[in-house]
Amino acid sequence: QVQLVESGGGLVQPGGSLRLSCAASEPTQDYYDAIGWFRQGPGKEREGVSCINNRGDSTYYSDSVKGRFTISRDNAKNTVYLQMNSLKPEDSAVYLCAGGRGGQSCRNGDGFGSWGQGTQVTVSS
Repeated sequence: QVQLVESGGGLVQPGGSLRLSCAASEPTQDYYDAIGWFRQGPGKEREGVSCINNRGDSTYYSDSVKGRFTISRDNAKNTVYLQMNSLKPEDSAVYLCAGGRGGQSCRNGDGFGSWGQGTQVTVSS
């Protein structure tokens, strides 16, 4: 069973940047079609932030982060990254990564599995 571990979260001021990493215990391509980043703030539903396919040539971004976040992957390192720039307080949440297969939905996480434990991102002055 593939395991995913998120890292890179922390406290940052508005307008700052963070790079999150999603490290897999093994290559994910045989199990999943894509890797996605999701976030969930207190009292909020899970929100799909960004997804990337196995080759890395197709991506998805939610409207709220498009133009500010960039997803990428290094398959040699079994790692997917999320570069977050121009961070806003509303970006504060626990960020999780997961693998999607078949009829997965990057918008809400349906069809995703191997969820990591998450990494906390807090954007505050």
